[in-house]
Amino acid sequence: MLSGFPHCMRAISHMTLRVTPDAPSRDVQSAPQLRYRHDLDGLRALAVLLIVVYHVWVGRVSGGVDVFLMLSAFFLTASFAKRAEAGGAIAPLAYWTKTFKRLLPAAAVVLLGVLVATALLLPATRWPTIWSQTVASLFYFQNWELATTAVDYYAPHGAMLSPLQHFWSMSIQGQIFVLWPILILGGTLLARRLGRSVRLTLVAVFGVVFAASLSYSVVITAANQQWAYFDTGARLWEFALGSLVALVLPFVRLPEPVRAVLGWAGLAGIVLCGVLFDVEGGFPGYLALWPTMCAAMLIVSGSSPTSFGPDRLLAFGPLRWLGNSAYALYLVHWPILVFWMALAGRGDPGPLAGAGIIGVSIALAIVIHLLVERPLREFSWGNRTKRNGLVVVAASVVAVVVPLGSWQLQEQAEAEALIAAGEHPGAIALDPLIADRFVPTVEPIPAATMLDSEWVSLPESCSGRFATNDPLLVEGCAQSIEIGDPAATVVVVGDSHSEQMMGALIPIAEESGWQLVSVLRGGCSFGTEGKCPEWSSAALAYVLDVAPDAVFTVGTAAEVDGPDEQLTSGLDDVAIQLTDRGINLIAVRDNPRFGHNMYECALEALSSGASCSVPRALALADESPLDAIGSIDGVYLVDFTEELCPDGDCRAVLGNVFVYLDDNHLTGTYARSLAGSLQLQLAGVIP
Repeated sequence: MLSGFPHCMRAISHMTLRVTPDAPSRDVQSAPQLRYRHDLDGLRALAVLLIVVYHVWVGRVSGGVDVFLMLSAFFLTASFAKRAEAGGAIAPLAYWTKTFKRLLPAAAVVLLGVLVATALLLPATRWPTIWSQTVASLFYFQNWELATTAVDYYAPHGAMLSPLQHFWSMSIQGQIFVLWPILILGGTLLARRLGRSVRLTLVAVFGVVFAASLSYSVVITAANQQWAYFDTGARLWEFALGSLVALVLPFVRLPEPVRAVLGWAGLAGIVLCGVLFDVEGGFPGYLALWPTMCAAMLIVSGSSPTSFGPDRLLAFGPLRWLGNSAYALYLVHWPILVFWMALAGRGDPGPLAGAGIIGVSIALAIVIHLLVERPLREFSWGNRTKRNGLVVVAASVVAVVVPLGSWQLQEQAEAEALIAAGEHPGAIALDPLIADRFVPTVEPIPAATMLDSEWVSLPESCSGRFATNDPLLVEGCAQSIEIGDPAATVVVVGDSHSEQMMGALIPIAEESGWQLVSVLRGGCSFGTEGKCPEWSSAALAYVLDVAPDAVFTVGTAAEVDGPDEQLTSGLDDVAIQLTDRGINLIAVRDNPRFGHNMYECALEALSSGASCSVPRALALADESPLDAIGSIDGVYLVDFTEELCPDGDCRAVLGNVFVYLDDNHLTGTYARSLAGSLQLQLAGVIP
């Protein structure tokens, strides 16, 4: 697959455009030259300071990131446009090498620091999330990692509060740094071929990007804001706006008083954005026009010096000086805040602790700038050739990948050794014939870093006679490997609790030659009056069409830390419709749900000797709500309460196996150990 990669790289390296100096373009003669803007260094520092202050003290998002994104495109486009108009070379590979040589070393230092702090300060249950986000941050797709997690029902609680969460904007920037030179190169080539103005052609290109992306952003933000917030496509227009400002700014002529008023209005708008708008909940749609347009106003305001405009304030020496460390400050402030929260056990730092967090962040940012960013920027060998620059980029990647990979391999080896080290019968240990001779070892399974593999699922998407075109069902429809003439067909329907109980069903199906199909959706129990009536109706229609021998579903919902367990709303109606068609219903009682993470509680209890047990009377109803449908012919009830809460106590560890992987889901390992109990309870249900 990668055989053509070297040829591709050679092609990219030759993607340069050079216009001979003998024939300067009309743009060179007409476009005024831009001076260096010290006030924009200050604006960059202000944007990052707003991000930090809002995160630490206000607990909201400021809109400073949007300013930062817009500014990056402004600088990039201004530089390339000037070069194209002067007949200089536009070499994407050289630009990418230079850019990522500047960005990656500081990022690598922060990522390594986060890995060390994670190992020391965060529970092992959080490690896999940090591992995957480290890779995503290093290779600039953290925004997609977070977008997927934000809409993933099965993502661990608290997964979004990650010390690497802020890398989403760096990832989008990195993607733009790859895309924008290609757009500029394409626009410049087109302009030269048609004999048109390069600048006007680029205005047209980025105008189209701006209009298309903003339209998409408004639509997707209204439909799915959590996804839109991290979606590159919904953010392209912010960069395009920066590019458009860079392209038209040399021709903007406004009186000084107008520019001053414009600048102060823009500055006030940026500072107040996070107070006036719900940035985190409403962006990036049309609301993000506020901070980006305010930034554009400030850029226009300082296009030439003013006597009483904000450009004088933004060009203030200390603010400009801090602007040099703005990138590093953005990188370090969020991990410091998150790890402080982990140590303090609270989310509000308060005035004193907040000042300490900001002070430490600024100090550490300056250190990274002085010891990492600046030396590598001035490193003559690294700047000598593209190849040398690529070596610096590769070294930064290796510096993170090697220790991360070693850590992951070590944890995997320890987890495998733990499984091989002792007996782990789980629920089987409750059997009187085994209980007397079973001696629990110190460390149960599964290991904390293996919890992602504890979710139960069937291996294949629905196909053949089990395929469905219903958009409500397609994503959640799966099946075991198709059996030509199965002894029976069982369809598992419901939410994540039906899915987890499938762990007990799979071993029986494999032994008995049953065909399994699952129709699942997170948060949607199977009942005509439940939380997801449209999905339930579609699932019921699917089941009636497939006509299996039985349907398997969790039929009650336990209350968090309470005995108010309820029958799934509308399950009685489902039961009648199924049994009238000769389809048996296997209804399983729900497991207890807790207000805390039972796995993490059990980990702490192993070292402290404390107990995580919860009295059964506080977790489940005295009588199973399933009894209400037990008299319907063809309905069979399954209850694992004795295996989950033996002797009246709902435990976190049984038979040397962790029972729960979070606050309400069983581990796949423990669910599989329930197969023996399920087989006894299903005796005679399916021939």
